[in-house]
Amino acid sequence: MAGVGEFDRVLGGGLVPGSVTLLAGEPGTGKSTLLLQALGSMADAGAQCLLVTAEESTAQVRIRADRLGALAPSLLITSETSLAHVVEHVESVRPDVLAVDSIQTVVDPDLPGAPGSVNQVRDCAYRLVQEAKERDIATILVGHVTKEGTLAGPRVLEHVVDTVLSFEGDRGHALRTLHALKHRFGNTNELGLFEMTEGGLVDVPDASARFLIDRRADATGSAVAAVVEGTRPMLVEVQALVVSTSVPPRRYATGLDTARLAMLLGVLAEHSGVRAAQSDVYASVAGGLRVTETGADLALAVARAQLHRPVVAGAVAIGEVGLGGEVRTVPQLERRLDEAARLGFTVALVPANGSSTGAARAGIAVVPVRDVTDALERGLG
Repeated sequence: MAGVGEFDRVLGGGLVPGSVTLLAGEPGTGKSTLLLQALGSMADAGAQCLLVTAEESTAQVRIRADRLGALAPSLLITSETSLAHVVEHVESVRPDVLAVDSIQTVVDPDLPGAPGSVNQVRDCAYRLVQEAKERDIATILVGHVTKEGTLAGPRVLEHVVDTVLSFEGDRGHALRTLHALKHRFGNTNELGLFEMTEGGLVDVPDASARFLIDRRADATGSAVAAVVEGTRPMLVEVQALVVSTSVPPRRYATGLDTARLAMLLGVLAEHSGVRAAQSDVYASVAGGLRVTETGADLALAVARAQLHRPVVAGAVAIGEVGLGGEVRTVPQLERRLDEAARLGFTVALVPANGSSTGAARAGIAVVPVRDVTDALERGLG
C-alpha cells in the first residue's frame, strides 16, 4: 500500500498487508503528522483506514487532517484507549490499514498496571499483532522514545513487530529523517527525508540541493563530502572550527560521531602536522543531517586543515581515513561522483586505489590521493 513518497522509500514500496510497523520517535518530532498524511494518502488511493487516536480527541485530529489536506471518506478516526473497544472497532470496520497513536496509551482493563507500564504495553501490542495477522491488516503502532533514545516500554516490542521505523529531527531544524532499524520485507539502509512546513511534512527528493542551499563557497573551515545513505547519494557540507583554549581541550560534534572526530584529529596531528592539542574543536554537518558512514572522513580532515587557505573551487572530497593516514576506498564511488557532477562540482578528491573506477566521469576531474597529506596538498588552494 502506497502512502507518502519518502515513507514508501524507506519501506521499500509501502506497507505489506498483515504486517505490523512500529513508528518510534521523540515527542514533538511530527510522528502523528507523518502518520496522518500517510493514512490520508492511502485512503485517497482507495484503502479503508482506521486511525485510533488514544492521545487526542477526534475533533483535534480532524482539525489537523483538514490543515494537512488528509481528509478522505475512507479514513475513519476514533478516540479510544480501551484495548477491547479498539478490537471491537476493528471487527466492525474491517480496515485495510489500522493505526494506533500511541501504543503507550492503550490499556487493557483486565491487566494490572497503568497505561504505559511494561505489562500493559507488551500485552496490548501482542493482541494487536494477533489481530493484524489473523485479519491481514497492515498495522502501524506509534511509540514514544525516552530521553535516553530508547523506545518507551519493553524492548520486546521491537521483536514482535515486523518493522521498526525511527523518526528523528532537531526542533531547531525543519529537517526530519526516517530510517528503518528493522525491516523484514526489505533493507534497513534506506533513508527518508522530510521538511516540516506549516502545511505538514514535505518530501525532500533532492537532498543534495537542500543541504548545500546556504553554503558559501569561500567559507573557511568548510568542505563538501559525498555520502551514501541506502541507495541515495548526497552531498553535504562538513564544517570545522578550531578555537584556542587555556583549559583542557574539548571536542564537539553535531551530525558526526565525536569519537570519529577525535580519531581524525589524532591522524592529522601524527601524519600531517595539523595539531589541535591546545584547542577546542567544533565540527558539524550543516542542515541537520546525521552522517554515520566513513565516506565523510576526508572532507572533515580537509575542513579541519583549512585555516587560511580555501578548498580548491568546485571540489568535493570522498574517502575514509585510516589510522595510518591512508585514504581508503568507499563503496558506490561512481554514484557519488555522478551526484557531484550533477550539482556542478568539477573536482573530486578520491582514494587512489578507487580512482580508476571513476576516472571517466563526465564533467568532473578525478584527483587520486594516497593519504591525508597528499589530500591537503591537492585540495587546498
